Amino acid sequence: MTLGEFFQMYPKVALAFSGGVDSAYLLYAAVSCGAQVRAYYVKSAFQPQFELEDAQRLAKELNADMRVLQVDVLANQHVASNPADRCYYCKRGIFTAILNAAAEDGFSVLIDGTNASDDAGDRPGMRALREMSVRSPLRECGLTKAEVRRLSKEAGLFTWDKPAYACLATRVPAGVEITEEMLQKTEAAEDFLFSQGFSDFRVRMMGNAARLQLPEAQLPLLLEKRQTVVSELKKSYGAVLLDLEVRG
Repeated sequence: MTLGEFFQMYPKVALAFSGGVDSAYLLYAAVSCGAQVRAYYVKSAFQPQFELEDAQRLAKELNADMRVLQVDVLANQHVASNPADRCYYCKRGIFTAILNAAAEDGFSVLIDGTNASDDAGDRPGMRALREMSVRSPLRECGLTKAEVRRLSKEAGLFTWDKPAYACLATRVPAGVEITEEMLQKTEAAEDFLFSQGFSDFRVRMMGNAARLQLPEAQLPLLLEKRQTVVSELKKSYGAVLLDLEVRG
């Protein structure tokens, strides 16, 4: 099956839209195929501001309809307590909000950007999507992450080379209760590193320390800017550590 055939079968869809590579291409494909599509972006404490800005920019460039939903994910104790299956409860809450909003708007089919490279397995988040009957056209059409990036580049989407970005909650070790203060501190630290020219990195919490994970190619830049980075991050953290198990 092709995406064109999918949207022929489902010409009216609601899209769970993150502003990342996959859902961005899916929105482009739906618009290009003439589907009636509305994108739903969920703003919560787990999503940094730049993700919302990217989503809004892409929707504007595609002249696509987009609705922003505010969800208090930390109000759910199953999420805030940060168990190993936190993602299941978080996905359930987020997709319930989208399904309810989509139903109000007259949409009965909800799609998301899961692609054929994503390991379905029994991952908590994937389990939630299956239980809620969310369709994943990229996966159903056999499109891998690499293919989505290639097609996005051909389509001229600015998201084609956007690094994968996991939600801010993933920076907190499982079992440690998540607070809004932790998430704000993490977002501020990562915003600062972005401003210094770093990309595709993580600032993870390790007690009161910040543990930096960087691609190997960016280690020279970190050494060059070590004093600046340490000075800024120590305003919020007790120590700044470098993880030698590099990203990628």
